[in-house]
Amino acid sequence: MGMTFSMVFTQHLPTLALVSLGASETVVGLQSAFMFADLLKLPTLRAVAWVSKRNILVLGQLAALVVAVPLLLFAWLARLASQGTGGAVYIALASLILVTACIRVSETVWFPLLRGYVEPARIGRFFGTLRSGWHLALIVYYVVARYWLAHHPGEFGPLFLLAWLCGLLRIFVIARLPERSERTGEHIRIREALALLRSSPNLRRYLLGVGWGTAVRMSVVPFVLVMMRREVGFSSGHVLYTTIASFAGGLASLYLWGRVVDRIGPAPVFRISALGMGILTAGLLAVQDAGGATLIGLIGFFFLHTVLASGFGVADTHVLFGLTPPEAPVRTLVIAAVVVSGLAGLAPILAGVTLEWMLGTAESSLVVYHRFFAVAAVCQSLAFLPLRGFRR
Repeated sequence: MGMTFSMVFTQHLPTLALVSLGASETVVGLQSAFMFADLLKLPTLRAVAWVSKRNILVLGQLAALVVAVPLLLFAWLARLASQGTGGAVYIALASLILVTACIRVSETVWFPLLRGYVEPARIGRFFGTLRSGWHLALIVYYVVARYWLAHHPGEFGPLFLLAWLCGLLRIFVIARLPERSERTGEHIRIREALALLRSSPNLRRYLLGVGWGTAVRMSVVPFVLVMMRREVGFSSGHVLYTTIASFAGGLASLYLWGRVVDRIGPAPVFRISALGMGILTAGLLAVQDAGGATLIGLIGFFFLHTVLASGFGVADTHVLFGLTPPEAPVRTLVIAAVVVSGLAGLAPILAGVTLEWMLGTAESSLVVYHRFFAVAAVCQSLAFLPLRGFRR
């Protein structure tokens, strides 16, 4: 329920909704860069010494539900956009920014909470199983969304409402989760978390490699959707086929990746997944028109891209939890999230601004996208280099 709410209000569907309201590439890049909201985890870190993790989770979820309400009124936003004022885009963007901020505050304590549930030798399988579950839930959701948009084009309001109800129901589950308390009554200082960067070369290498790989991936995926919808001419319903394929790729591979990472270690998985995603991204240069073969190819791209990204993500979590003391995980996990999100959040903004500038001077919009994906393919392929030392 939590990941359905989170993903629907932060990835894929918001991109399609903003494009339907007439958003520019810069706005799409800004929406994709909301991972910058992870900076809010630093002040939230101070509250962990005084407030239970469950309370932070519940309050963050409640706040996210409140600020998401404008997106439930999407029909009104669409009418406003049809008047050509541009206000609808900024109302939707503001709501999405605030939802992401609240989710990120709540997530400050999510991984630290889970850290108390995991045995060191089974980190990969634990997260493979957990993530397989929410990928299955999202496949069901997006199949429904695909059917809905095929019969009600542009009507995103009921889809946001369905995810909003999942977020509401989640509160009744997380309010009863057990936790290992870190309430000491003493302030957890931000500078103590930042000091980890100076004292741990392994943490620095981890952050560089994972931040690099995540930044490229977060820059590519939203603009594939924009290219499909705006430049190639696929409908929102067609685009959602690729979203379903993404979560199918995660469901098909996450548990297996978990066993592989636990057995052979993270470094080989980082290398295979980074090189594979780079090759797949280069394949986007073959996209030319909205034919059936192109749609099948793009569905295959999203499926395989997520298979590889899932491997990268499980290896990422394996390394991070190995660097994290189980008795007091918050400092390490929060600083890691903030640094990775900062790198990953800046990249989509730069990509969006660059694409919009290049599109304004280019004769062929599709050629601009192809050049962007060619550069991204090279960058993605090299993301494993700082992570080579994280062997079994």
